[in-house]
Formats: sequence, structure tokens, C-alpha cells
Amino acid sequence: MVLLLDTCTLIWLTSDQQSLSSRARACIQEHAGALHASSMSAFEIGIKHRKGTLRLALEPGAWFTAAMDLHGIREIPVDAGIAARSTALPDLHSDPIDRILIATAEEHGLTVVTPDRLIAQYGLVDVLW
Repeated sequence: MVLLLDTCTLIWLTSDQQSLSSRARACIQEHAGALHASSMSAFEIGIKHRKGTLRLALEPGAWFTAAMDLHGIREIPVDAGIAARSTALPDLHSDPIDRILIATAEEHGLTVVTPDRLIAQYGLVDVLW
């Protein structure tokens, strides 16, 4: 199984693992060499930090890089195919970052690790929590 961590999963993996479900923690540990995150998570982390809803010990870009390195997570950049695919999704989710995560998982055949139940409602990708 190859996993795509959503932004809150990445944050919790790095700073508050008790917020992860026991199933998510176990699966992340079991598939430690097959973890991925979208480059859009760096964007979302930066926005949350700027708004004051996320406190970080480092500036957002450095934090993202350190978190990825610490956990051996591979970054998946958003290309034109993913961007276009995200706009073709049904209108279940209004959050553009989550739509990009779904399109990324669909494009690369990844299982999304997320507590967001709306993502599972698409039925296009496997969701684990």
C-alpha cells in the first residue's frame, strides 16, 4: 500500500501522533517507506501558520522540508494533469486543497490517510483512517 498523507495527518505525524487514529498510526508505521505528501500541503501549512491557527518551531517551508525528511516522505508536486483532474471532480468538497489531494491520489493510485469523511464520499480513491 502506498500512502498519501493529507495535511492534518502530516502535521499530527510530526507533532501530535496521539491525534492520529490507531489504524492510521499502524499503517503509517507499516508502510514507512511508501509515504507521500502533496506539495500543496506546504501551501496549506503556510496559510495556517500565517493565520495563526498553526504554531511551528520553524518557518513553514523549513518545517515542511524537515517533516518530510524526518519521516522519509516523498513530495508529489502538482502538475497540470492533477490540477485539471481536481476541477473535474464532483462538487462534494469545496476545499481546493482537498480536491487536489483526491486528484493526486487518483492519478498515482495512492491511499489517502485522512480523517476527512468527505474525501471518502467521492468513491474514487481508497481512504484510510
